[in-house]
Amino acid sequence: MLERKEYLEKLKSWKDKDVIKVVTGIRRCGKSTLFELYINYLKEEGIKDSHIISLNLESPENEFNNYKELYDYVKNKVKDNSKYYVFLDEVQNISEFQKAVDGLYIKKNIDVYITGSNAYLLSGELATLLSGRYIEIKMLPLSFKEYKEYYQEENLEKLYLNYINNSSFPYTLNLNDSDQIDEYLDSLYNTIIVKDILARKKITDSSILKSITEFLFSTIGSTLSVKKIADTLTSNGRSISVHTVENYLEALTESYMFNKVSRYDIKGKQYLQTSDKYYATDVAMRYALLGRKNIDLGHILENIVYLELIRRGYKVYIGKNEDKEVDFVAMNKEGTTYIQVAYSVRDSKTLERELGALETINDHYPKYLLTMDIDPEVDYNGIRKMNVLDWLLKK
Repeated sequence: MLERKEYLEKLKSWKDKDVIKVVTGIRRCGKSTLFELYINYLKEEGIKDSHIISLNLESPENEFNNYKELYDYVKNKVKDNSKYYVFLDEVQNISEFQKAVDGLYIKKNIDVYITGSNAYLLSGELATLLSGRYIEIKMLPLSFKEYKEYYQEENLEKLYLNYINNSSFPYTLNLNDSDQIDEYLDSLYNTIIVKDILARKKITDSSILKSITEFLFSTIGSTLSVKKIADTLTSNGRSISVHTVENYLEALTESYMFNKVSRYDIKGKQYLQTSDKYYATDVAMRYALLGRKNIDLGHILENIVYLELIRRGYKVYIGKNEDKEVDFVAMNKEGTTYIQVAYSVRDSKTLERELGALETINDHYPKYLLTMDIDPEVDYNGIRKMNVLDWLLKK
């Protein structure tokens, strides 16, 4: 079992704090395993088995007709006033689950942990009912650093190619070849579509949803508008309205399959409402749908950098600075970082273009140019050019 150290440490830091711990993320990114690791930690800390209540709510063994049955089941397991630790995995499967969660939370001797595979978990009534009483831990599949720790491979270029080809989902570490991995990812895609999108959104045409999914995978790193997607599909013989595209895009991002990144005007310091980008949570899933062809390694690398920025806690935007685009404007409480990503800048014109996007920014926040080039680090008037694999392994 691969230990997800950063996520585990986050859970440990919130142990016994008076908030509900909510772990969110795409299916099979490791949320259930994280609970197992944390439960093992609790036992090592002396917590009795009888004081740990763990339910996977997708298992037939844990079927409840409504939130009240779930609440009563857990409440009846609590036999004394000492601390109990309650884990509800995939809690969104229970209708009005938020009422059960809230009922358990208000009991002083219950520490509540829940997971969910859909952003809907923290929207609407749950967010209202539990406002200010939960913390969210956003979980992603394996980082490049975790992947390296597992394989102990010293050749970083070879490892990176395996990482983007063989998927970042933890289970794929157990699979033997690309055919098995593609079959697994295809199965995972269908599970997400059926359980997290079609049923909840009441979508009846799964073929159009698949067309939109394939379009997003094929245009990773490109700015898109809802109208452009609708027009493209319509021109390909799939008549679809802008409203339907909006609904399907929302469903795909709520399932955590894709991440929507909006644009930010650096000079005007304002958020823009047009032409977003969509990055995949696992770039290898595209192969299961599109095959291993027409791969833009530059945009794939951009996707990997985006995911790492999210892991590091940044809010990420696409930067616009007059007529130039900056790949990422990454913001946190310490300030802003600007990042440009290119597979290679050995060509002088490419280097000039990539540096030019950063040189026109008139502030003193850090600026990076990340590439796959195996070169020493260089500073271009305050712009730090470095190897992206070294950057991915830094933290």
